[in-house]
Amino acid sequence: MAITMAQALNQALHDAFEADDKVVLFGEDVGTLGGVFRISDKLQERFGDKRCFDTPLAESGIAGTAVGMAIYGYRPIIEMQFDGFTYPAFEQIVSHIAKMRNRSRGTVKMPITVRIPFGGGIGAVEHHSESPEAYFAHTAGLKVVSPGTPSDAYSLLTESIFSDDPVIFFEPKRRYWLKEEASLPVRTEPIGKCVVRREGTTATLAAYGPMVKTCMETAEAAEAEGWDLEVIDIRSLTPFDHQTIVESVEKTGRLVVVHEASTSVGFGAEVAARVQEKAFYHLEAPVMRVGGFDVPYPAAMLEEFFLPDVDRILDAVGRTLDY
Repeated sequence: MAITMAQALNQALHDAFEADDKVVLFGEDVGTLGGVFRISDKLQERFGDKRCFDTPLAESGIAGTAVGMAIYGYRPIIEMQFDGFTYPAFEQIVSHIAKMRNRSRGTVKMPITVRIPFGGGIGAVEHHSESPEAYFAHTAGLKVVSPGTPSDAYSLLTESIFSDDPVIFFEPKRRYWLKEEASLPVRTEPIGKCVVRREGTTATLAAYGPMVKTCMETAEAAEAEGWDLEVIDIRSLTPFDHQTIVESVEKTGRLVVVHEASTSVGFGAEVAARVQEKAFYHLEAPVMRVGGFDVPYPAAMLEEFFLPDVDRILDAVGRTLDY
């Protein structure tokens, strides 16, 4: 059966609500409307407005409320309606959600899932197409994940909801309509594991979230050049499974890391650093990074020039092969 990522996420929410009556969801327009992207569609209708409800437009208040509910034994799922709306909640997430369990010496759990539709590719306006994942990956106490397939979306969201530690769950909004043959429920690799989506020998591409599909398309296009590219889906930024990427680089000798976020000080820099520490003598060329440019996210008519595409990734592969 072909399912979209949006359908997989919606089903994961419904199944979690069925499994545990302490699971609740709240945020802007998630109740009656079912969310801007309809990810929480029919959740309020099925489980009532005490478990799925709308909030004021106050992201800091949404996150702070989740802290209180977690202390009282609930498993809150909160939605930041768009990536750029997350910043008012940043202080609550970094100062309290990430630190509460450590601050209490483990006695207070923070089973909070922060859902964030992120990234570009939908022609949206300012504050609706950002990639803030590096901020949270740098914050100790948080798990940070981003699915690249519908199956992973279902499995990773389910695992996130039932984790006793907080998870920042980045949903690649341009992939909400990505389809895959799958049967739900499904259990994929756990948080903290990379997955090899395509095996190859010429070079390794590593990506997460929206760029996984782009890298798969790049690998197909590369066949015309006689290049056999391996594609790794990082999936989990924190904890980060560098070993799978290291093993791939030991085979291919070359690595290109791809993400939508601006290149400088992005998560790709961490991937590059880990690989050069663990696989230095296997590298045949410097690790290349392909990301957004170091400018604020542009207007919709210019985003195609900002976002990494097949041609830019192929160019990076070509440069690694020139060494």
